[in-house]
Amino acid sequence: MAQYKRLGGIMAITLAATTGLTACGFGGSGGGEESGDGTTLDLLVPSYSDATQGLWNDVIAGFEEENPDVQVNLQVESWDNLESVIATRIQGGDAPDIYNGGPFAGFAEDELLYPVDEVTSDETYASFQPSFLDNAQVDGTTYGLPWIASSRALFVNDALLEEAGAEVPATWDELLESAKKVSELGGGVAGYGMPLGSEEAQAEAAVWLWGGGGSFGDAEAITIDTPENLEGAEFIKKMIDEGATQADAGATDRSPLFDIFVQGKIGMQIGLPPSVGQIESDNPDLEYSIHPIPTKDGEPFTLGVADHLMAFKNDGDKQEAITSFFDYLYTADVYVPWVQAEGFLPTTLSASEQLADDEALAPFLEGLPDAQFYPSTNPDWNAADSAFKALFGQLGGDKSAQDVLTEIQARVDEG
Repeated sequence: MAQYKRLGGIMAITLAATTGLTACGFGGSGGGEESGDGTTLDLLVPSYSDATQGLWNDVIAGFEEENPDVQVNLQVESWDNLESVIATRIQGGDAPDIYNGGPFAGFAEDELLYPVDEVTSDETYASFQPSFLDNAQVDGTTYGLPWIASSRALFVNDALLEEAGAEVPATWDELLESAKKVSELGGGVAGYGMPLGSEEAQAEAAVWLWGGGGSFGDAEAITIDTPENLEGAEFIKKMIDEGATQADAGATDRSPLFDIFVQGKIGMQIGLPPSVGQIESDNPDLEYSIHPIPTKDGEPFTLGVADHLMAFKNDGDKQEAITSFFDYLYTADVYVPWVQAEGFLPTTLSASEQLADDEALAPFLEGLPDAQFYPSTNPDWNAADSAFKALFGQLGGDKSAQDVLTEIQARVDEG
């Protein structure tokens, strides 16, 4: 049975428990030093699944065959260990040349990273989805290469909607109407799965608050208590109060709730690309379809998340070798198989075009140009993330939407 784990910034599918692996691949001198025979690059990456190390080894083998004067040392770590490993290496003056991780703003502010346009060709830089590049900037300069992505979409139980005489919704009002019809079927069926529990409350909050024209702020300020956000929070309460969701929405986590969708007991719920694999594994006979997230007025929107590659400015002239590696890595014939094998979405236009005929991924790929992101380059985002997880579920109780947003904002402002 497939297991789904939150690895780094995005959801990854693994077929077995993932463990931290440390491996040096393909020999070469340590520490990313210049060797007598050419250049050696140190590559530090997280393990997304049991397949990760083998996938990177294949990439490195292909790159080294085309670039015999460059050697790549691979180090794979578990996500649990990754941040401590990178911190220790930086403190010891032994930063990797290339690093695959999540947050990068702190490294950029300390002037440790190359700007992306200095370590990619014009062609590679232009291939990224513009929305992902915008999310990878600090003070207008791009420091993170968008590597792998995930986005959200509405999963619909077609059989339940047909039985209830309900339509697939595009707007909030249509969602409320269809969800109420499905809930009225009874038998433990819920119209819409509303996970406001601590697991990913910030994600469900983004779906609704941003879908009404709000935001969580930007790199300069975290803004939760706003009129635009209030509209989305109040509609969540309306969905709950009018019986359109499952019981106890304020304490329900996303993962166990989606298990119930897979069992055929929820009409509609927001899901991710790995959710397709979960359905194929656990209930392949489920009659379902995937659609854009309903918003207040039907305007397209999705919640996007991405992990990044970044290049450290270490001693020695590595810029040319790093550029060659990135240009090779992001060619569609190399990049697409890696992304597919790990169950993610690509961040480049060329890869999205190559995967356009994949019916399971199509709804997610179509939404990427409209993706919006958490303000993760703001140092106060961690406090906001924690506040959402601790407090947003109160919308399922007696507290007003305004009081909930005010409390979250206060928690953020307190740091």
